[in-house]
Amino acid sequence: METTNRIYLCPPHMSGYEMGYIKEAFDTNWIAPLGPQVDAFENEMAQYINCRALAVSSGTAALHLALRLLGVEQRDMVFCSSLTFIGSVNPVLYLGAEPVFIDSEPESWNMSPVALKKAFTWAKSTGRMPKAVIIVDLYGQSADFEPLLNICNEYGVPVVEDAAEALGASYNGKACGTLGRFGVFSFNGNKIITTSGGGMLVSDDEGALKKALFWATQARDPAPWYQHSEMGYNYRMSNIAAAIGRGQLQVLDDRVNAHRLIFERYNEALGNILGADFMPEPDYSRSNRWLTVMALDAEICKVAPMEVINALVSDDIESRPVWKPMHLQPLFAGCKYFTHGDGESIADRLFASGLCLPSGSGMTEEKQQRVIEVVRGKVLGVKG
Repeated sequence: METTNRIYLCPPHMSGYEMGYIKEAFDTNWIAPLGPQVDAFENEMAQYINCRALAVSSGTAALHLALRLLGVEQRDMVFCSSLTFIGSVNPVLYLGAEPVFIDSEPESWNMSPVALKKAFTWAKSTGRMPKAVIIVDLYGQSADFEPLLNICNEYGVPVVEDAAEALGASYNGKACGTLGRFGVFSFNGNKIITTSGGGMLVSDDEGALKKALFWATQARDPAPWYQHSEMGYNYRMSNIAAAIGRGQLQVLDDRVNAHRLIFERYNEALGNILGADFMPEPDYSRSNRWLTVMALDAEICKVAPMEVINALVSDDIESRPVWKPMHLQPLFAGCKYFTHGDGESIADRLFASGLCLPSGSGMTEEKQQRVIEVVRGKVLGVKG
């Protein structure tokens, strides 16, 4: 339960519009995983991103459906971003396939075209190509899709864009989530907008989304009794969750602007500290700055990220390390990994140096100043 003094990493931020849609759902008794709120949420999201949308129970479920639509099966390979949350990779295991991990690049912290090219060269030499490539938009910052898509297109391999953290962000003016064959969003409680739990699968392929809907609703055949010829899942979003999402979607642009302002305040206050830096935003992109992510050069700052995190904890402030790369996870021991440089892993370096600062769109300037003072005063020894 939230306390008055505690500062959370990125708590839910209600708009005030949600209860009206929830009341509609209750008044009409649509409490099931279907109904007018689900339909409306999908339509409104489709209009926002200019792409068709299917509301499901989580971003992980959406990714699972996307991979199945692409025909991923047992013993197939899927190339995956390494620096990400495990939800980006677990669906590969659900289908019995094998993940191959790709390093980040320093310019965006996302999948490295150099490392991806290495992976494809290796795959071609083995005579075994990947069935799909999952490219993550980390912390609301898009990957550099032009070179990545060019490489994937060269080898005829489709892309799933994991934009779970990147709703409201863009790449060269195009909405994140719409750059691959399929895109995935998450509405988990800490995301830039939330439905408490939930996700969205998006694509221009109307037929594919209809098939995904069939699978997401237990793959029930069109018969007067419950008949099933294919395996399905209980993956549909509830009408109540969709009602929350509609109220959240109305203020998405405001939330993005708030997150970006929070980043600017951090950057102004902490960006001049020698050895401290922030996640970059290349010219081709507009990040939603879901989380403000700071990197510390321990040799220059004389402090490690966990020391900063522990100092913040002592003042009842939540922060987190950068995602531990997938190729370092015990679950994926032995999986193939391709680095950006020869013998140099950018993902390892970012994991060792990075931390996520509190970035909730409802955070007051006073609370943000409290975070800044802990980082500067207690850890970096810089006053003011």
